[in-house]
Amino acid sequence: MIFSEVVEDLQSELKKELAQIRFLLKKNPAMAYTRIVEIGKEVGKKYNIKLIVNFPKQGRIDEFEKYGKRDLSLIIDYDKKRFPIDREIIKQKAIEMLGDVKTEDAYMYENKEGVRVFTDNWKIDILPHSVHIWTDFDDKVTAFCNWLMENAYEMKSKK
Repeated sequence: MIFSEVVEDLQSELKKELAQIRFLLKKNPAMAYTRIVEIGKEVGKKYNIKLIVNFPKQGRIDEFEKYGKRDLSLIIDYDKKRFPIDREIIKQKAIEMLGDVKTEDAYMYENKEGVRVFTDNWKIDILPHSVHIWTDFDDKVTAFCNWLMENAYEMKSKK
């Protein structure tokens, strides 16, 4: 459940500062983006991760109701190059939990490994040191990311 805790914490902190963020967006969008990134970093520190709020497509920064609910990067440990479990287990679990998705090995160079889970509309890049979620967090994605955090990153809930 650690992923759920992180995103709920992030959503709560972003909501607290939403009025200021909206004001900054009108006056200085770069400052608003900087503040959103800072909030992500502050929340991430509580969990000993680097948490990055991404806006991969133009206009997404104006979709306030989606803040902390999609397009996140969680950097867990920059030095890790291998998963503690077999990549095939991650792929099988993705299909089992997410349904109609494709999986493939990714970033396989310099003794590194990774997995990409994707559909025609979104993807999740899973590396031994980080996970990058490029989609909305519905119940299935959230459950899969909770599983990943516990099994591929060996992180346990703080509660």
